[in-house]
Amino acid sequence: MGQAAELLGVQPAFLRSLDAAGVLQPQRSGGGHRRYSRRQLELATRMRELFDQGMTLDAAARIVELQDQLDRARARIAELEAAFDRVAGPGR
Repeated sequence: MGQAAELLGVQPAFLRSLDAAGVLQPQRSGGGHRRYSRRQLELATRMRELFDQGMTLDAAARIVELQDQLDRARARIAELEAAFDRVAGPGR
């Protein structure tokens, strides 16, 4: 956890609070140390940015969740548009 906190420029307590709230669920080593994935570290960074803007933990988690949903929806729209363009052909 210390390395992850140092990498992100946060206190270990910040990462512990995300873990306690269920926002991050790191794997544990045999010795019980938290092991964070890249995705979890990216999520912690996003959460930290929202905290710095004055958001609460719950608000930041909801914003991140909604941003991720929007990204998935945009990707799906792009896939559907590409499929439609293939089927409809040029000039539709």
